[in-house]
Amino acid sequence: MDGSDGSHGSYGAAARLTIHLDAAALWHHRPAYAELVHRARREGLSGASVFHGLTGFGAGHPRPSHLAAKGPCAVVIVDEERRLRDFLPRVEDILGETSAVAVLDRVRIHRPVQSRTRRP
Repeated sequence: MDGSDGSHGSYGAAARLTIHLDAAALWHHRPAYAELVHRARREGLSGASVFHGLTGFGAGHPRPSHLAAKGPCAVVIVDEERRLRDFLPRVEDILGETSAVAVLDRVRIHRPVQSRTRRP
């Protein structure tokens, strides 16, 4: 059941931009992840979330860090692919300065049908 008849919700094409960076990375004395979320909101993108990892490694940190403040971080933004592609050049300064890596992939969004009755 694909939900196309509306009985189980609706599905739609979208894109997800995931920016991986060090949680301790700063941009003008402010956490870089906070600046990315600020710019996404200013651009009117649909939404952004920040996820902090417990441990991880990458090009900037070849050995895993076990300190939460120095651990990995991901900023996830979902919107139309075109809007995310337009957004990337506007955050290139942060990405370059913090050695962040951006991944853009196509996703399907599921929006469940709103219940007409409220549950306690």
